[in-house]
Amino acid sequence: MNENKIIRRVTGVGIAGNIVLVIFKLYAGIAGKSEAMISDAVHSLSDVFATFVAYIGVRISRREPDSVHPYGHERFECLASLILGLILLGTGIGIGGNGVKTILAGNYGALERPSLIALIAAIVSIVTKESMFRYTRYYARKLNSSAFMADAWHHRSDAFSSIGSLIGIAGAMLGWPVMDAIACVIICVLILKVAYDILRDAVSKMLDTSCGEEWDKAMTEFILKQPGVERVDLLQSRRFGDRIYLDAEIAVDGQLTLNKAHEIAEAVHDNVEREYPEIKHIMIHENPAD
Repeated sequence: MNENKIIRRVTGVGIAGNIVLVIFKLYAGIAGKSEAMISDAVHSLSDVFATFVAYIGVRISRREPDSVHPYGHERFECLASLILGLILLGTGIGIGGNGVKTILAGNYGALERPSLIALIAAIVSIVTKESMFRYTRYYARKLNSSAFMADAWHHRSDAFSSIGSLIGIAGAMLGWPVMDAIACVIICVLILKVAYDILRDAVSKMLDTSCGEEWDKAMTEFILKQPGVERVDLLQSRRFGDRIYLDAEIAVDGQLTLNKAHEIAEAVHDNVEREYPEIKHIMIHENPAD
């Protein structure tokens, strides 16, 4: 299956699944008198928009370089992840705010107990969203897509929020109505944690962040194993969306002709890009070893 088909399929499953869940959870929340389930439905509604944003980001990032973006479009995935993180952040704050208001009001006796339909909706949501998380994460790894990975964690955060809903609804049904509002606060905390992780990763990839000391060390060792390379004088890596740019200076025998030194550098260039498909490009400069 080619990339475009995978992208369309993952997007279709995400949007269709979330729309069905929104309708069911909203009905269950209203009919079952559960504030936590209504909040959970709002979270699922944000997932519909999030999946669409991920789709747009992934499609644009796959475009070939052009005169306006000669280095490619990979950072559009970072932008999509950034938007997804902000959507989650806003959703979490909104849900948590409603829960806090109910708790601070203190009139717990006036709160209605949720009914069985709200409890069933929470269980259905947990199973469905966990399945969608695993499905989306599988293809996100296959495509090496940070936007789809962010969307996958958006599904997982919805599963977490449904667990909070389940606990709150069950507690309210057993005689502690305030548990429904407490569940909203728990949902908020879980969502904010996922939002923070997504935003941190997106910002890191947009700021030309290094791949890290361990990765650079492994790359240096790989280059040193290439024929004709006597040492590595410089190696700098930087993330470009989900791809990597690499700058390296290698030392070769100073008595070699320019053509021979160039052949060694070209061989290193080709071997690195062949061995590490996540590397978009490596720029190599050769220095005389002596």
